Amino acid sequence: MNRPCFFVRLVAMALLFALLPRGAAAQVGEYRNELALGVNGGYVLNRMTFDPTIKQAWKGGATMGLSLRYTCEKYFALVCALQAEVNWANLGWKEVIELPTDYAPETYMRHIHYVQVPLLARLAYGKEQRGVMAYLVLGPQVGFPIGEKAVRTGEFSPQTLALRPNRVTRQYELPVENNFDYGITGGLGLEVNTRIGHFQVEGRYYFALADVFGNTKKDYFGRSAHGTIVVKAGYMIDLFRRN
Repeated sequence: MNRPCFFVRLVAMALLFALLPRGAAAQVGEYRNELALGVNGGYVLNRMTFDPTIKQAWKGGATMGLSLRYTCEKYFALVCALQAEVNWANLGWKEVIELPTDYAPETYMRHIHYVQVPLLARLAYGKEQRGVMAYLVLGPQVGFPIGEKAVRTGEFSPQTLALRPNRVTRQYELPVENNFDYGITGGLGLEVNTRIGHFQVEGRYYFALADVFGNTKKDYFGRSAHGTIVVKAGYMIDLFRRN
């Protein structure tokens, strides 16, 4: 077995065991040795899980980065690869602030900029050389905050702050406290393989397991984690292909 693809093959085995009929026959473990490099960019929609809760809308932001993919095996009909990325993303949250009509409107948005590093198992089905492939990506992701900015309008007076649901206002004064974010990301995509490279469109979801603020008994928030929808496009070129 090709050791670099061991994790990807485990994912493929689990998927095939669930989907293939018993007794299905196919050639197993066709060797691949391909490396591709590319760029990606797109749009994220982020909300945060807070405890106590804060009413929010989806906050939009940009993402972009670099991708490196090593394809190591064709297992049954699935092309198995490992993909690593280094991305920048604008996360954070956008509050929905409801006040009586005799008060001036107030808005609040926190931009939190991250460098994110996902390590993904990639399982693809379709035409490897010229044509379309559908694929699944799944794996862990870590992130590091590199900056933040709060944008707000309105008075934010003691009178209006007292009208917040459950009077939750500590988020306005708290900076990002945890400098290491981690979680699970996964998604589906389509890739068009051509002579000049690989063109991709993809959707993902990121579920953070770490909190942005402290979550000990003495801290205010017991939970403050990202949940992110990612829609992006990518382009990759082959550095080498040795099958």
